[in-house]
Amino acid sequence: MNQIAAVKRIALASLILFVALLPTHAQRLAGAGATFPYPIYSKWFSEYAKSHPGVSINYQPIGSGGGIRQVGAGLVDFAASDEPLTDYQMASSRIKVLQIPAVLGAVVPIFHLAGVGKLRIGPEALAGIYLGKIRKWNDQQLVADNPGVALPDQNIVVVYRSDASGTSYIFTDYLSKVSKDWAKGPGRSVSPAWPRGAGEHANQGVAVMVHKVPGAIGYVELNYAIQDKLSIGTVRNAAGRWVDASAESVTQAAIGIPEMPADFRISITDAPGDEAYPISSFTWLLIPIRATDAAKGKALRELVAWVVTTGQSEAAPLSYAPLPPPVVQKVLAAVSSLR
Repeated sequence: MNQIAAVKRIALASLILFVALLPTHAQRLAGAGATFPYPIYSKWFSEYAKSHPGVSINYQPIGSGGGIRQVGAGLVDFAASDEPLTDYQMASSRIKVLQIPAVLGAVVPIFHLAGVGKLRIGPEALAGIYLGKIRKWNDQQLVADNPGVALPDQNIVVVYRSDASGTSYIFTDYLSKVSKDWAKGPGRSVSPAWPRGAGEHANQGVAVMVHKVPGAIGYVELNYAIQDKLSIGTVRNAAGRWVDASAESVTQAAIGIPEMPADFRISITDAPGDEAYPISSFTWLLIPIRATDAAKGKALRELVAWVVTTGQSEAAPLSYAPLPPPVVQKVLAAVSSLR
């Protein structure tokens, strides 16, 4: 009995010591939103937790629309969106947020055609397919864009995002700039009224459907296409050049932007520049301007500062593009104003 009591005392003493050594500033941060940046967010938040003991970050990729709603209602500590918030969204949110650019990325058209590995899909063809005006893979517009490629007499199966999606916003923002019919019709939106096709949830859902269905076309963030080994379309940019999506071509799109506005809300789709990939975009973190919990507010400021500095080195290996240095300096100044 004495031995058992001694063991219990040792175990209790060890537990007390373990608790005493735990970080006193432990913080659990909850976020939700865009799936577009989820691969790099997963990497960032994992690496940050390793180097910052006591901080854990739980991020749920539920789509930009869901993230905007949750942070506005105070259900999460931060959110992520690929859509620049509208004036109405900013004004109607119960929790006022600062929209901070985190990284740059590309939305790419993906397709499933047996025997066709490379395909040019110009703005006219892309808008025509999603408007329902182009329904066959051997349509004359696609044939003209792809001399020497044997395109099949096969129906095009259109796949789009069923959830309120920032990826959809980027895609339709681009279509609205290059197609008057698209601009006058569905327009730019996280959840447009798609003229045709089948909806799938999240980037991964679209990727899986295109992979499974012969003749399918969809759009996803570049990293999803690369990881799932999907065929990616080459897109003609504003300079008339056919450009593949890459960290480098997304960077070229960012270089061509005008001065970054103070609130960071800007579109860079269809950017000028010979080497610019045309369906490029910033993706943003939505951070409450005034945190309800001071300790969490401090933890969020430190996290964002790490993301836009140290974390940017993870961008290119995951097919994203790092923020331009002048943007980083503006973000750090904005973050210092948060409380």
